[in-house]
Amino acid sequence: MKHQSVHYEQYLSLEQILDAQKLKSVEYGKPAHEEMLFIITHQVYELWFKQIIHELESIHTMFNNDEVDEESIGVAVGRLDRIISIFNLLIEQIKVMETMTPLDFLDFRSYLFPASGFQSFQFRKMEILLGLKMKERHSYQNTPYFNEFIESKKAELQTLENNRSLLELVSSWLERTPFLQIMEYDFIDQYEKAVVAAHQKERKEIIEASILSDAEKEHRLKALINSEQYFDRLFIKSSYEEMILSGEVKLSYRATLAALFINVYRDEPILQLPFQFLSKLTEIDELFTTWRYRHAQMVMRMLGRKIGTGGSSGYEYLAKTADKHRIYTDLHNVSTFLIPRTYIPALSDKLKQKLSFYFTAH
Repeated sequence: MKHQSVHYEQYLSLEQILDAQKLKSVEYGKPAHEEMLFIITHQVYELWFKQIIHELESIHTMFNNDEVDEESIGVAVGRLDRIISIFNLLIEQIKVMETMTPLDFLDFRSYLFPASGFQSFQFRKMEILLGLKMKERHSYQNTPYFNEFIESKKAELQTLENNRSLLELVSSWLERTPFLQIMEYDFIDQYEKAVVAAHQKERKEIIEASILSDAEKEHRLKALINSEQYFDRLFIKSSYEEMILSGEVKLSYRATLAALFINVYRDEPILQLPFQFLSKLTEIDELFTTWRYRHAQMVMRMLGRKIGTGGSSGYEYLAKTADKHRIYTDLHNVSTFLIPRTYIPALSDKLKQKLSFYFTAH
């Protein structure tokens, strides 16, 4: 097929894009200079949301199988890294918006009712793809979030709700990790022994520390007991599953053990990419939360305690979503179960070969 020449302006549809800023203040005969910035900033957000969704959907496709091609892990890491760069950009973009003062915003804010960020379909789609489902959301006016949308978009969001999110796909992938119990090595049994040894040494050091007062020793020993009790949840499967039932954790027991195994032995060649993959997911979760906090702070700066244009409590609602709408908390919490490298159980030569590249192992 013969290719036709393409012009820069046509290829990028610049005429449509650059003509898409329709200022309400101009429409009402009271032009507000800052409204152009407000519109462009939000349009740019939506374009970046589209790119994030594009990347997430491709990763969904890679992991939505009983077997994940090893080459896909490297590709997924690269695409998650791109999402991280975009989120950093989105956070920095708030600074551009904050060059507009509260009085500048009031020049045109009254023309925006009842438009609201709640009506961003792509933002909701992005949240669901990552793993934020209805039951984990902070309720807005006690109504389902998808009520803001027309029936076709509402149906698409409900379909996404019913499908497996990236969090659920990652959990299934982790459950298939083959190294938790292989050959003579039982990871959880060996790791429990290592944790007990680490805690015994820590207890001994606290008791024998001459620089600590009796009160300080008592305080530290209580903290150590709390830590031991938290570890018990990891070593007693029924205790962990109680946390799942209560909604305290989302990852399955085996998926959590696999994530821990990958973190503990991340320097083994085969585990380096899986470790990066999990790290990128936690970084995206962290940046998403950071963006929510920065957005809430910007709203406080612009509006104070005024209600949002969509009828929400404004800053208060946004601050609560930043605190509640974390998605990959379980991957962050794996750090709770880590112990110093000196206590990590050594792997047998045979298992280390399994975790090495073929060329290196031979």
